[in-house]
Amino acid sequence: MHILTNDIIFPKVSHADENGLVAIGGDLSSARLLEAYRNGIFPWYNEDEPIMWWSLDPRCVLFPDKLKVTKSMKQVLQNGRYRFTINKAFAKVIEACKTVNRKDGMGTWINQDIVEAYTKMHALGYAMSAETWCDGVLVGGLYGIKLGKVFFGESMFSTMSNASKFAFINMVQHLKKDGLLLIDCQQKTDHLMSLGAEMIPRETFTQLIQSM
Repeated sequence: MHILTNDIIFPKVSHADENGLVAIGGDLSSARLLEAYRNGIFPWYNEDEPIMWWSLDPRCVLFPDKLKVTKSMKQVLQNGRYRFTINKAFAKVIEACKTVNRKDGMGTWINQDIVEAYTKMHALGYAMSAETWCDGVLVGGLYGIKLGKVFFGESMFSTMSNASKFAFINMVQHLKKDGLLLIDCQQKTDHLMSLGAEMIPRETFTQLIQSM
């Protein structure tokens, strides 16, 4: 297993183990995070573990042109119950992703170091959030890293029905107008697959992000 040093260098993702683990250690500095994402690598670890860096094979992605919006979701988008914003409540979104229980059991891995690192990335203009509001209350959203024409999704939350889907769909449609070509969803979930996500080989994914 590759152990990272102070040098901001990652091994080739082709050297990852069978689970997609590329390396262990290092830090969550903005420079290292940017280097990781540019190479299709992301951090994911529990608070009592060293930082672990992953590049999964296959990779779950969504091409904006293949976004699926069901008839029922079209009604949610149009009925005026929810309001959509971008980058209006990044701190609240990442905190909610950290604390709100999710049906898939994920989200609790977000610790304070992650919060601080991505909040700094937001201040630098790399991390962004998408929000769903109902009667002035934040009820859903997601955050991730946007580099060039790729959005690397990190986590989402919802406290009301379809609130995270509302934020996701609106974000995809908004970023598509700005030339977005690919959304990295990292790991397969029924939630993401229902929205049009698909699985592609890691090699294909790496080639795509480095060409965008």
